[in-house]
Amino acid sequence: MTEVKDYVKNMEEVDTQKDRYLSFTLDKEAYGIEIRYVTEIIGIQIITEIPEMPNYVKGIINLRGKIIPVMDVRLRFKKEIRKYNDRTCVIVINIKNIAIGLIVDSVAEVLSIPEQNITQPPLINIGYNNKYIKNIGKVGGDVILLLDCDNFLKEDDVEILSNVIDEI
Repeated sequence: MTEVKDYVKNMEEVDTQKDRYLSFTLDKEAYGIEIRYVTEIIGIQIITEIPEMPNYVKGIINLRGKIIPVMDVRLRFKKEIRKYNDRTCVIVINIKNIAIGLIVDSVAEVLSIPEQNITQPPLINIGYNNKYIKNIGKVGGDVILLLDCDNFLKEDDVEILSNVIDEI
């Protein structure tokens, strides 16, 4: 009986996160991350740089005693560098059993985007493959680019970040 209650409880938790996305901005574009990946949102913190990291991995932060690598999403998406300000946030997510902070221009809100309002990105036959965008969400007259968190880190990145965290 306890197993059934636990199963129902787990299903309820899954249902509360279904079709929900944390939206954030980079420049004028709106992006979304499935809420199930998000651990917390914090303001920008002092970042300790680590040598020989890819340029988009800014370093590490100490979050209540836990070392978290942080990645500048602007640089990951090959956008222009921008100075951090009071709207800059770090979205702490969990990908492939690694907690990582994503530095974004600002966080907007948690949106419910029903499945019928989500479409796949258009195919562009010029050799362009945006592996970071999983789907496109339509919210009113706006478009939200929904990230594919499972592809956000390359296997090399996972190995590098795991080693950095293990060494500290």
